[in-house]
Amino acid sequence: MNTRERTRLYLITPPRVDAGFAATLKDALSGGDAAAVQLRLKDADDATILATAKALMPVVQDAGAAFILNDRPDLAERVGADGVHVGQSDASYADARRAMGPDRIVGVTCHDSRHLAMEAGEAGADYVAFGAFHASDTKAPPTFADPEILEWWQALMEVPCVAIGGITVENAEPLVRAGADFIAVSNGVWAHPAGPKAAVAAFNAMFDRALADS
Repeated sequence: MNTRERTRLYLITPPRVDAGFAATLKDALSGGDAAAVQLRLKDADDATILATAKALMPVVQDAGAAFILNDRPDLAERVGADGVHVGQSDASYADARRAMGPDRIVGVTCHDSRHLAMEAGEAGADYVAFGAFHASDTKAPPTFADPEILEWWQALMEVPCVAIGGITVENAEPLVRAGADFIAVSNGVWAHPAGPKAAVAAFNAMFDRALADS
Protein backbone atom coordinates (compact mmCIF):
# COMPACT_ATOMS: atom_id res chain seq x y z
CA MET A 1 0.00 0.00 0.00
CA ASN A 2 1.25 3.49 -0.85
CA THR A 3 1.17 5.64 2.30
CA ARG A 4 3.05 8.61 0.88
CA GLU A 5 1.04 11.82 0.75
CA ARG A 6 1.01 13.57 -2.59
CA THR A 7 3.24 16.62 -2.85
CA ARG A 8 1.36 19.87 -3.43
CA LEU A 9 2.18 23.23 -4.94
CA TYR A 10 2.85 26.27 -2.74
CA LEU A 11 2.67 29.29 -5.01
CA ILE A 12 4.48 32.56 -4.21
CA THR A 13 3.50 35.80 -5.89
CA PRO A 14 6.01 37.77 -7.99
CA PRO A 15 8.00 40.51 -6.21
CA ARG A 16 5.69 43.12 -7.74
CA VAL A 17 2.07 42.77 -8.79
CA ASP A 18 -0.19 45.18 -10.65
CA ALA A 19 -3.95 45.70 -10.75
CA GLY A 20 -4.34 42.96 -13.35
CA PHE A 21 -2.59 40.30 -11.32
CA ALA A 22 -5.78 38.98 -9.73
CA ALA A 23 -6.92 37.77 -13.16
CA THR A 24 -3.50 36.25 -13.85
CA LEU A 25 -3.58 34.47 -10.51
CA LYS A 26 -7.11 33.16 -11.08
CA ASP A 27 -6.09 31.77 -14.46
CA ALA A 28 -2.95 30.16 -13.00
CA LEU A 29 -4.94 28.48 -10.23
CA SER A 30 -7.34 27.04 -12.80
CA GLY A 31 -4.42 24.93 -14.05
CA GLY A 32 -4.56 22.52 -11.11
CA ASP A 33 -4.25 22.01 -7.38
CA ALA A 34 -2.42 24.48 -5.17
CA ALA A 35 -2.29 24.13 -1.41
CA ALA A 36 -1.41 27.75 -0.71
CA VAL A 37 -0.57 31.09 -2.23
CA GLN A 38 1.84 33.37 -0.39
CA LEU A 39 1.67 37.12 -0.96
CA ARG A 40 5.26 38.30 -0.82
CA LEU A 41 5.75 42.04 -1.30
CA LYS A 42 9.05 42.84 0.38
CA ASP A 43 9.35 46.49 -0.61
CA ALA A 44 5.70 47.58 -0.40
CA ASP A 45 4.21 49.81 2.28
CA ASP A 46 1.52 48.57 4.64
CA ALA A 47 -1.36 50.14 2.71
CA THR A 48 -0.26 48.45 -0.52
CA ILE A 49 0.15 45.08 1.17
CA LEU A 50 -3.30 45.31 2.77
CA ALA A 51 -5.00 46.44 -0.44
CA THR A 52 -3.31 43.71 -2.47
CA ALA A 53 -4.15 41.09 0.12
CA LYS A 54 -7.82 42.07 0.10
CA ALA A 55 -7.88 41.84 -3.70
CA LEU A 56 -6.12 38.48 -3.96
CA MET A 57 -7.39 36.58 -0.93
CA PRO A 58 -10.86 35.81 -2.40
CA VAL A 59 -9.24 34.54 -5.60
CA VAL A 60 -7.00 32.20 -3.63
CA GLN A 61 -9.69 30.95 -1.29
CA ASP A 62 -12.20 30.43 -4.11
CA ALA A 63 -9.64 28.07 -5.66
CA GLY A 64 -9.50 26.07 -2.42
CA ALA A 65 -6.03 27.28 -1.43
CA ALA A 66 -4.84 28.92 1.78
CA PHE A 67 -3.92 32.59 1.60
CA ILE A 68 -0.58 33.18 3.36
CA LEU A 69 1.03 36.56 3.98
CA ASN A 70 4.79 36.81 4.09
CA ASP A 71 6.67 38.40 7.02
CA ARG A 72 3.88 40.36 8.71
CA PRO A 73 1.74 38.61 11.34
CA ASP A 74 0.18 41.95 12.28
CA LEU A 75 -1.08 42.57 8.75
CA ALA A 76 -2.04 38.92 8.29
CA GLU A 77 -4.23 39.16 11.37
CA ARG A 78 -5.76 42.45 10.21
CA VAL A 79 -6.70 41.15 6.79
CA GLY A 80 -7.93 37.77 8.03
CA ALA A 81 -5.36 35.71 6.13
CA ASP A 82 -5.32 31.94 6.54
CA GLY A 83 -1.74 32.12 7.73
CA VAL A 84 1.62 33.85 7.84
CA HIS A 85 5.13 32.85 6.84
CA VAL A 86 8.03 34.24 8.87
CA GLY A 87 11.74 34.24 8.10
CA GLN A 88 14.56 34.18 10.59
CA SER A 89 14.91 37.97 10.43
CA ASP A 90 11.16 38.63 10.66
CA ALA A 91 8.80 38.25 13.60
CA SER A 92 9.54 35.30 15.86
CA TYR A 93 7.42 32.17 15.71
CA ALA A 94 6.03 33.00 19.15
CA ASP A 95 4.98 36.49 18.06
CA ALA A 96 3.45 35.12 14.88
CA ARG A 97 1.47 32.51 16.78
CA ARG A 98 0.19 35.11 19.24
CA ALA A 99 -1.01 37.28 16.36
CA MET A 100 -2.57 34.46 14.36
CA GLY A 101 -4.06 32.40 17.16
CA PRO A 102 -4.03 28.61 17.49
CA ASP A 103 -6.01 27.70 14.39
CA ARG A 104 -4.33 29.59 11.56
CA ILE A 105 -1.15 28.62 9.74
CA VAL A 106 2.31 29.72 10.84
CA GLY A 107 5.24 28.60 8.70
CA VAL A 108 8.91 29.24 9.37
CA THR A 109 11.95 29.61 7.12
CA CYS A 110 14.76 27.34 8.33
CA HIS A 111 17.25 27.70 5.45
CA ASP A 112 19.58 24.66 5.58
CA SER A 113 19.54 24.40 9.38
CA ARG A 114 18.40 21.23 11.09
CA HIS A 115 18.62 23.02 14.42
CA LEU A 116 16.29 25.84 13.37
CA ALA A 117 13.87 23.34 11.88
CA MET A 118 13.78 21.26 15.04
CA GLU A 119 13.18 24.38 17.14
CA ALA A 120 10.34 25.53 14.88
CA GLY A 121 8.74 22.10 14.69
CA GLU A 122 8.89 21.55 18.42
CA ALA A 123 7.48 25.04 19.06
CA GLY A 124 4.41 24.20 16.99
CA ALA A 125 5.06 25.53 13.48
CA ASP A 126 2.61 24.21 10.92
CA TYR A 127 5.42 23.73 8.41
CA VAL A 128 9.14 24.37 8.03
CA ALA A 129 10.72 25.63 4.81
CA PHE A 130 14.15 24.51 3.61
CA GLY A 131 16.23 26.12 0.87
CA ALA A 132 17.43 27.41 -1.36
CA PHE A 133 17.81 24.30 -3.47
CA HIS A 134 18.70 26.21 -6.63
CA ALA A 135 19.77 29.72 -7.57
CA SER A 136 16.80 32.06 -7.80
CA ASP A 137 15.95 35.09 -9.90
CA THR A 138 13.50 36.23 -7.21
CA LYS A 139 15.96 36.77 -4.37
CA ALA A 140 19.59 36.08 -3.49
CA PRO A 141 19.46 33.08 -1.13
CA PRO A 142 21.54 33.31 2.05
CA THR A 143 22.03 29.54 2.08
CA PHE A 144 21.76 26.52 -0.18
CA ALA A 145 20.29 23.25 1.00
CA ASP A 146 20.84 19.66 -0.10
CA PRO A 147 17.83 17.40 -0.85
CA GLU A 148 19.11 15.05 1.85
CA ILE A 149 17.74 17.44 4.48
CA LEU A 150 14.23 16.62 3.26
CA GLU A 151 14.87 12.90 3.67
CA TRP A 152 16.23 13.50 7.17
CA TRP A 153 13.21 15.58 8.15
CA GLN A 154 10.68 13.08 6.84
CA ALA A 155 12.34 10.25 8.75
CA LEU A 156 12.25 12.22 11.99
CA MET A 157 9.24 14.56 12.08
CA GLU A 158 5.57 14.67 11.13
CA VAL A 159 5.53 18.45 10.63
CA PRO A 160 5.28 19.13 6.87
CA CYS A 161 8.28 20.53 5.01
CA VAL A 162 8.43 22.96 2.11
CA ALA A 163 11.22 23.06 -0.47
CA ILE A 164 11.94 26.54 -1.84
CA GLY A 165 14.44 28.39 -3.98
CA GLY A 166 14.84 28.47 -7.75
CA ILE A 167 12.50 25.51 -8.31
CA THR A 168 11.09 24.83 -11.77
CA VAL A 169 9.12 22.02 -13.36
CA GLU A 170 12.41 20.72 -14.74
CA ASN A 171 14.35 20.52 -11.46
CA ALA A 172 11.62 19.81 -8.89
CA GLU A 173 11.25 16.05 -9.15
CA PRO A 174 14.33 15.10 -7.05
CA LEU A 175 12.97 17.30 -4.24
CA VAL A 176 9.58 15.62 -4.44
CA ARG A 177 11.20 12.20 -4.29
CA ALA A 178 13.38 13.32 -1.36
CA GLY A 179 10.25 14.04 0.65
CA ALA A 180 9.07 17.62 0.11
CA ASP A 181 5.44 17.88 1.20
CA PHE A 182 5.13 21.18 -0.64
CA ILE A 183 7.10 22.70 -3.51
CA ALA A 184 7.24 26.50 -3.25
CA VAL A 185 7.51 28.22 -6.61
CA SER A 186 7.48 31.80 -7.83
CA ASN A 187 9.41 32.51 -11.03
CA GLY A 188 9.10 28.88 -12.09
CA VAL A 189 5.38 29.50 -12.57
CA TRP A 190 5.12 33.17 -13.50
CA ALA A 191 7.95 33.05 -16.05
CA HIS A 192 7.11 29.62 -17.49
CA PRO A 193 7.39 29.72 -21.30
CA ALA A 194 3.89 28.31 -21.76
CA GLY A 195 2.36 30.57 -19.12
CA PRO A 196 1.44 30.23 -15.44
CA LYS A 197 -1.61 28.01 -15.99
CA ALA A 198 0.45 25.51 -17.97
CA ALA A 199 3.16 25.58 -15.28
CA VAL A 200 0.65 24.76 -12.53
CA ALA A 201 -0.69 21.90 -14.65
CA ALA A 202 2.83 20.61 -15.30
CA PHE A 203 3.76 20.66 -11.61
CA ASN A 204 0.61 18.72 -10.76
CA ALA A 205 1.28 16.14 -13.46
CA MET A 206 4.77 15.65 -12.08
CA PHE A 207 3.45 15.29 -8.52
CA ASP A 208 1.00 12.62 -9.71
CA ARG A 209 3.75 10.77 -11.56
CA ALA A 210 6.10 10.85 -8.57
CA LEU A 211 3.36 9.52 -6.27
CA ALA A 212 2.48 6.72 -8.64
CA ASP A 213 6.14 5.70 -8.87
CA SER A 214 6.82 5.83 -5.12
